[in-house]
Amino acid sequence: MSFGFFLQEALRSLARTRAPALAAALTVLLTTLVLGVFIPVVQATTGTANEVRGRIVVDVYLEDGISAADREQVRRAIERTGNVKSVTYISKDEALRIAERRNPQAFREGVKLLGRNPLPASFRITPRDPGRVGEIIDRLAPRDRRGVRRPDLPGIQEVRNREDDTERILTATSVVKAATGVLAALLAFAAVALIANTIRLSIFARRREVEVMRLVGATNWSIRWPFVIEGVIVGLVGALGAVALLYVTKQTVLDPLAERFALIAAPQTIPFPALAAVLLLAAAAVSAAGSALTLRRFLRV
Repeated sequence: MSFGFFLQEALRSLARTRAPALAAALTVLLTTLVLGVFIPVVQATTGTANEVRGRIVVDVYLEDGISAADREQVRRAIERTGNVKSVTYISKDEALRIAERRNPQAFREGVKLLGRNPLPASFRITPRDPGRVGEIIDRLAPRDRRGVRRPDLPGIQEVRNREDDTERILTATSVVKAATGVLAALLAFAAVALIANTIRLSIFARRREVEVMRLVGATNWSIRWPFVIEGVIVGLVGALGAVALLYVTKQTVLDPLAERFALIAAPQTIPFPALAAVLLLAAAAVSAAGSALTLRRFLRV
């Protein structure tokens, strides 16, 4: 039997069972609508969390009067340390300029009072994985028997990673990522369950027809294909409705607000055409899978 026959049977079945088909389409529409909002929100949240994690650095302060050879030795030792993405040298003069930009009056008066630049030169280390920043600290400044960190290389005055800020950042971003991951999993499970249940009701309403098909010798896939195609059609109809609603909302609400408020336009998220394609494919795939799995489980075909 050809695909055209299966498509014709699916359309005929949809025409006879308008109420279950409408219920399934509305279920897909609502689920896809929630997914269409949820995906950009997760992307924006994850992107912001990753940006915050990217601010985690380790500062290695050098002793005053360190020779160029010792300074280069410290740099090489840092670069050989695991989990190091980049190393930036900040001279005493550059450190003073940075501090003056943050608090000009205080540092200018401090330098005049002391008669010298009190800030040390340093290496700023950006970790490859912010969650493993402790490995860098343990290598450059291991703890002694009393639990005090002491630099392991000559010429290093202190190793500082702003532990309090680092812990808060890592904890907050981990909670955000875990929460979004759990919500995504629950939403996907709910979508599959709702669609499968709706398709199951449609199949149950035509159980006698399926029994007759089995009695006359129809193969399992000959029975499945019309239901699978029916599920795909219902899924695409519901998803198209959701995409249309999302597009109207984007054009009439989000885009005008984004022009006025930069904060709304700031997060980098998936472009709308790509989001629409993902939602359509996901709705069709989930509906087809729900139809096939429901047939196998409840009708034993």
